[in-house]
Amino acid sequence: MEAEGGSELCFPQLHNASCRKPAVVWHSAALPFFLMSLSALTVALNLLVIISVSHFRHLHTPTNILILSLAVSDLIVGLLLLPVEIILQISCWFLGDLACSLFNYLSFIVTSASVGNMVLISMDRYVSICDPLHYACRVTVKRVRLCVCTCWLCSVSYSGVFARDGLTQPGKYTSCHGECVVFIDYVSGVVDLVLTCVLPVSVIIVLYVRVFAVAVAHARAMRSQVSVGTHRLAVGSKTMKSELKAARTLGVVVVLFLICFCPYYTVSIAGDSLISSSYMTFALYLFYFNSCLNPLIYALFYPWFRKAVKRIVTLQPAS
Repeated sequence: MEAEGGSELCFPQLHNASCRKPAVVWHSAALPFFLMSLSALTVALNLLVIISVSHFRHLHTPTNILILSLAVSDLIVGLLLLPVEIILQISCWFLGDLACSLFNYLSFIVTSASVGNMVLISMDRYVSICDPLHYACRVTVKRVRLCVCTCWLCSVSYSGVFARDGLTQPGKYTSCHGECVVFIDYVSGVVDLVLTCVLPVSVIIVLYVRVFAVAVAHARAMRSQVSVGTHRLAVGSKTMKSELKAARTLGVVVVLFLICFCPYYTVSIAGDSLISSSYMTFALYLFYFNSCLNPLIYALFYPWFRKAVKRIVTLQPAS
């Protein structure tokens, strides 16, 4: 049975109460296959990050714990969020209103947790570069684990505020059977925009501008001390170079996150009526694409990650 305009109904037996299936044109038919491949790659790469940091004890450093937390949120994107979004683009929602509400709740949690992880990474790099003498005593594995747990708990609680209507009254805002929508009122949208986008992004930018300025000063100081040639200065220079390299690598991660994340929230700033559905879809997929980029950056800049992956693939025991 076909609906008006040639598109099939999601639930033909419900007639006018059913949504129509999305129309998939020929030139976009290959897109779902590309996105599913991206989803599989995202899962595989982030699993390697999680296994590497978890399995090898010498990688249990404060910075790597933050990378592990970020990899968990990226894994959820590739494993659950991205596949479901792909299905929604080519088919109807057949899992019911409660499952739709839970999916939206999970997407809220992952988004806020990813932002929180980026703020923690920026703070970690800020302390390591701007206050290196006290970094080891202030930033410990135990404290970072506590911060990560707090970040995820806050994300779960915060997201529950926005998802509570959908969880308590599933299907309240659906206009027909077969769709999965999320509704956020104007006040909640403004609060979410400030707390999840404007404030964290401002903190990240301020911290990394400060990190960049101090890093440039340290680099100049190290160049001026090369002629001294003492062993103590050499050791200090090597340590600082390592910290600067980590700051640069994680700086790339943060910058790419902001590039992929900010378009996602321009929809909230401009309003749904001023944004085309194509742009909304693009912004969402761009945000999800960031979850695949992070492990690639680690592979490109971190020798420890490449060595860990090699040992995992060749089934070598942990040392």
